[in-house]
Amino acid sequence: QVQVAESGGGLVQAGGSLRLSCQFSGFPLDVYHIAWFRQAPGKEREGVSCIGSSAESTYYANSVKGRFTITRDNAKNTGYLQMNSLKPEDTAVYFCAAGAYCSRNYGPKESMYDSWGQGTQVTVSS
Repeated sequence: QVQVAESGGGLVQAGGSLRLSCQFSGFPLDVYHIAWFRQAPGKEREGVSCIGSSAESTYYANSVKGRFTITRDNAKNTGYLQMNSLKPEDTAVYFCAAGAYCSRNYGPKESMYDSWGQGTQVTVSS
């Protein structure tokens, strides 16, 4: 049974940090890419970051480049998103997913991600 569970969201002041975790189970994570998406109220879901199956490549959206870091630990079937220097515009529900596409230039393709978590809320106050 495939399960994906995010954790680590919360309320933080602008300039603060959060670390999101994503625990995968029920399938071999090391053959899949991991991506983080986010959806703010009234906006479409966007790909924030992704990392290759062996961490050989990463992608960051311009809006988070230099502030967010994506990592993975295949031995623990876990992915992480370290978020620093958070801004109010980072407020969103963050989703992690495992899938088959992560371009270092174009990022994750949502349609190629099958295993999704329920999302974790990140709220950044000004």
